[in-house]
Amino acid sequence: MALPYLEAVLGFMILMYIFETYLDIRQHAALKLPRLPKPLEGVVSQEKFEKSRAYSLDKSHFHFVHEAVTILMDTAILYFGILPWFWKISGNLVAYMDLNAENEIIHTLSFLAGVMIWSQITDLPFSLYSTFVIEARHGFNKQTIWLFFRDMFKAICLYILLGPPIVAAIIVIVQKGGPYLAIYLWAFMFVLSIVMMTLYPILIAPLFNKFTPLPEGELREKIENLAASLKFPLKKLFVVDGSTRSSHSNAYMYGFFNNKRIVLYDTLIQQCKNEEEVVAVIAHELGHWKLNHTMYSFIAVQILTLLQFGGYTLVRNSKDLFQSFGFDTQPVLIGLIIFQVPPCYMLFYV
Repeated sequence: MALPYLEAVLGFMILMYIFETYLDIRQHAALKLPRLPKPLEGVVSQEKFEKSRAYSLDKSHFHFVHEAVTILMDTAILYFGILPWFWKISGNLVAYMDLNAENEIIHTLSFLAGVMIWSQITDLPFSLYSTFVIEARHGFNKQTIWLFFRDMFKAICLYILLGPPIVAAIIVIVQKGGPYLAIYLWAFMFVLSIVMMTLYPILIAPLFNKFTPLPEGELREKIENLAASLKFPLKKLFVVDGSTRSSHSNAYMYGFFNNKRIVLYDTLIQQCKNEEEVVAVIAHELGHWKLNHTMYSFIAVQILTLLQFGGYTLVRNSKDLFQSFGFDTQPVLIGLIIFQVPPCYMLFYV
């Protein structure tokens, strides 16, 4: 007797949605409390608290709607067999274009092209509302509609450029991996993540924002002194033009080994009352580095990824699994989607 894989996945999805919604409802109730928490009395003004509460409540309402629509769509796609139907349509399209529909890489790329178009269409109303209604209502949005669609176009181009070789590599590894498939897949994703973490701030991020060196001066000197006191190997300090899109402020660091860099949002420098406040924000970020939070998180993700790949290899040849979801064949990508392992996240959210 075949196991009810589809029903099990749908049940798990719905249970997770119910649990996460329960947590969101508790958080929403806390946000509705009108009084300033006692630990913040004298630190945050009532006016700032009210503004923050109104913004958080708006985002919370939006989150409820977005998550409800998402679970409904995901459930419908699985329950009504949209995935196998779309896989068949994408294969027919490949054959119509006089390409080899038996080639799994070409078939998969055709499938992913359709998925990308679908995800862009379904997510666009939520992105527009979040940016041009909620963020604008609270004075945070600085992005024009032209800049919004230009960023979207650049992201799609990156998807088209980076997606196919990643997809092809994953399919080849699964087809030829043998008994050590999980290790090979993990090693590929490990190397890919290192490469992307290295190249993103250097090649990809500058496509969306302008990075300029922090000018010489007292602020730069204080940040360098802080880094030196913690033995943080700071090599470069940048300011990014975050104000072109939002008035939110932030700071972050990146780099490997002795080649670390710190990036400040221009909004952070503009909004802080003095240089000490800017340095305090940097100190918070450097604290994560000093306490190895980033390294611990990276290691945890690698362990989880390897375990997920190990689980995937146990079921990837199960005909019952694929047939439960309406598939007559056993495509690599579909197996990864069903099992929800990391390549799917990268392919759908690049």
